Amino acid sequence: MKSSRSRFLDIRGLRLHLREWGREGAPRLYLLHGWMDASASFQFMVDALAGDWHVVAPDWRGFGLSAWSHADGYWYPDYFADLDAILRAVEGEDAAPVRLVGHSMGGNVALMYAGIRPARVGRVVALDAFGLPDRPAGEAPGRYQKWLRELTEVPRPRIYPSLDALAERLRRDNPRLDAARAGWLAETLAQPDDGDGGRGWRIAGDPLHRRVNPVLYRRAEAEACWRRVTAPVLAIEPANADLRERIGVSDEDHAAAFACFASIEVRSIDDAGHNLHHDQPQRIAEIVEAFFLSDGQ
Repeated sequence: MKSSRSRFLDIRGLRLHLREWGREGAPRLYLLHGWMDASASFQFMVDALAGDWHVVAPDWRGFGLSAWSHADGYWYPDYFADLDAILRAVEGEDAAPVRLVGHSMGGNVALMYAGIRPARVGRVVALDAFGLPDRPAGEAPGRYQKWLRELTEVPRPRIYPSLDALAERLRRDNPRLDAARAGWLAETLAQPDDGDGGRGWRIAGDPLHRRVNPVLYRRAEAEACWRRVTAPVLAIEPANADLRERIGVSDEDHAAAFACFASIEVRSIDDAGHNLHHDQPQRIAEIVEAFFLSDGQ
């Protein structure tokens, strides 16, 4: 495995962790992880990169080695603000447009940010990231009610008795994950937990992430951001659309999302699930590198 190093930045009142691979001074590539994940999850894909890259992968607030929020929860716009601040800290104010690769939630952040700050983004790769189904306004009272109830509860993380048990859970969630990779992910993404008088392990993330978001998802707002994207976009998806179908994104909504982008290429990958960068890291690395190198940089 390629070795990584850690850097910590004070970003908007929190200490955020950046995991970095490769040579300082090489072309930079930003990798943005998904929900309940961390930067280390990109290790297999980074190992497969053939070129000379300086890879920068932040742990979002409340995930991995980054600090937890001081507030009562986590708000989606904070990811845009954190990314914006990270890019200013690493790149400077007047730097060339950046290359973004995002998986799942990280991909949605990258795509919306590319419309919010179009001049800051040169190219975007979205790994199985397609937004959520629109939520009807009639759900708002019940959502607020549930949120108020959860504010009175102390959330607890899911505890696993051993790293082997956590690895087995990862393999149940993703049967394509072999034992060696599952074991490495469990060891790398977990933290010890001594709660309830027993020793166990939990995924390194603030359990407040599981609290319901009181703000309904408004797909029209996401689409408005997507229409402002000027950067070429590459969407890489598993051939099997199980997750998208499970969360209720219709084929019509999916096609409408792609139609928002001025320049988009869509690639479908066989024998892969939602975590394409775990299932087919070599193939994903090849496609990503070809896409970024096609701009002549």
